Amino acid sequence: MLPRLMNPDAVADVERVPHGGASDSRLLDFSANTNPERPQGVVGIYESAYGAATNYPADDYAEYRAAAGEYLGCEPLNVVPTAGGIEALRLAFGVTLGSGDDALLPKPSFGEYEREVRLQGADPTFVAHDRILGLDPAPYDAVVVCNPNNPTGDAYPRADLVAFAQECRAADTVLIVDEAFLDFTNRRTLAGEDGVVVARSLTKVFGLPGLRMGLAVATGDLRDRLETARPAWGVSTPAADVGTYCLRQTKFVAETRDRVRRERRRMADHLDAAFDVYSSEAPFLLLGVRDRPVSDVLDDARREDIVVRDATTFRDLDAHVRIAVRRPTENDRLLEALL
Repeated sequence: MLPRLMNPDAVADVERVPHGGASDSRLLDFSANTNPERPQGVVGIYESAYGAATNYPADDYAEYRAAAGEYLGCEPLNVVPTAGGIEALRLAFGVTLGSGDDALLPKPSFGEYEREVRLQGADPTFVAHDRILGLDPAPYDAVVVCNPNNPTGDAYPRADLVAFAQECRAADTVLIVDEAFLDFTNRRTLAGEDGVVVARSLTKVFGLPGLRMGLAVATGDLRDRLETARPAWGVSTPAADVGTYCLRQTKFVAETRDRVRRERRRMADHLDAAFDVYSSEAPFLLLGVRDRPVSDVLDDARREDIVVRDATTFRDLDAHVRIAVRRPTENDRLLEALL
């Protein structure tokens, strides 16, 4: 039987989740963690896709899968194209959870996990994100790990994730790993590991969140269920063509990693005197504001036409903001505003 991917009875009790992102183009946006740079040549690929958009895309997405398989080092047929990482997560929860099932979720972490679990009619249990790999997965139908974790920025050693994936397989528990920000690290993906669904977003590292490019990776029966459940023609022609092109821009990804690593370290060094700076491998930093009201920090930035993320919307955070790592000159503006 096909998964229905949402419990109609649960919809009325589930609210939308706040996110970063400034709609006013006059503001310098440090609230959303997308790359301010894009690969050279993307505009030409996007414009070329316009002519092809008069027809339905080929629903096998063969080129997209091939590029993703090469990029991740996994079997292309195990790649399931999706319209961004959120759709990959919805598919993962939809083929895994049903009404009354139980899911183990990290906290603080991405709020969409709880929302998507509740939309299935399932029940979330929360545990500190840095303790989740030490728990027994057997009582749960699914466990979610965000690597690196959003909003804290710390990442899990791959060996620990592989060992936990083995525990999940033995317990017949599906492990869902959100790797939306893994491109910004040198850590290897868990894509292709049996019993695991990896959700990836192409919009973060390639700086194109409006195109909604993403994918899920799984093997065996999990892969078959994801493939059956995904919407026909779910990825637009422009998104598929640009995504295929971007996945082959490995030099761009390497240069992005280097810039983010340098700037993140520099920003952390400057901010350390005024904030509690969390160690991060992601393109953002979580800051504890100490004895200052969060609203004051937001206002200080806004007076300089800068938007930072109010992190009190994340579970268990009540005195924190999150800032993206952008270009050096932009980062200088933020540091001046906050310090």
